[in-house]
Amino acid sequence: MKPENRRGIACAGNWIVDHVKIIDVWPSPSNLANILSEEKGTGGCPFNCLIDLARLAPGLPLEAIGLIGEDDDAQWIRDQIAFSGADASGLLACPAAPTSYTDVMTLRDDGTRTFFHLRGANELFDIEHVNVEALRSRIFHLGYLMLLTRLDQPDEAHGSRAARLLARCREAGLRTSIDLVSAEVGRYAEIVTPALRVTDYAIINEVEAQAVTGLRLRSPSGEPDWDALEAAARRLADLGVAGNATIHLPEGAVSLDVAAGRMHTAGSLRLPPGFIKGAAGAGDAFCSGMLLGLHEGWPVPRCLEMAHAAAAASLRHATCTQGVRSAEEALELARRYPAS
Repeated sequence: MKPENRRGIACAGNWIVDHVKIIDVWPSPSNLANILSEEKGTGGCPFNCLIDLARLAPGLPLEAIGLIGEDDDAQWIRDQIAFSGADASGLLACPAAPTSYTDVMTLRDDGTRTFFHLRGANELFDIEHVNVEALRSRIFHLGYLMLLTRLDQPDEAHGSRAARLLARCREAGLRTSIDLVSAEVGRYAEIVTPALRVTDYAIINEVEAQAVTGLRLRSPSGEPDWDALEAAARRLADLGVAGNATIHLPEGAVSLDVAAGRMHTAGSLRLPPGFIKGAAGAGDAFCSGMLLGLHEGWPVPRCLEMAHAAAAASLRHATCTQGVRSAEEALELARRYPAS
């Protein structure tokens, strides 16, 4: 398919169900805690981004790419995708492993969360599970690197299997996008750096940017070092990111339009006390807002406005995606609580 005929976003990688459990206490070893309530929520970069994008931009073509099991969680994922209107033909059933899930234990009194994660079918997701030639999307978004066991493996020609997959997508006329998960620093060079060489859009947080670039991004007092953040975005471009390099953090974001050589900075919304109910999906919501703007060809400042608005919307709910609604509704939050 010719690049000019492509439209939409393919969300590929980790598909996870969050089992969010509210507990009364964190028990000491061998003791008991009571589960006061529980609910299911979306988890993983592609799942969260696909649902967020479906809500922000109804009618935008979306494709789900990945592996899930043949269990109740798998059916729940398929139900959510069907409700969103996205194409789930690229989400394959894997009889060899269960659907990936995370038990999210949340203390009732202070919201502190502890995570117990099963990689499940995501651990088996690899290049052969992606029918690149059948994709009709404009952007192929892959996440999370550092949590995709087989795609994180070395590749003789491309450096990593994820890089090989991204290169194949580029050859087919798609623009490529990546997101990371915060993990042990020592593996970033071998896993992430090869992928950056075949990436058009990198949308990552400050922890990941610091691990990739080696730059210290906060002052000794804990304040953001905006000069260092801009230098880190430029370093991502030096490592191969061709279109846009964005680094986000709770206080704001920097975004480099690589082709134009222009850096943009935008602060986060100033939200009132009591607004935030959970931050689990804020990073993926920010990513969704950026992807929507990049897909539509918006100027970078407008992309950042949408990204921050989507992130703020997600903060209204303890799950990753239930706080996100339409783009206009999110932008109303930006007008009501403008950045400082």
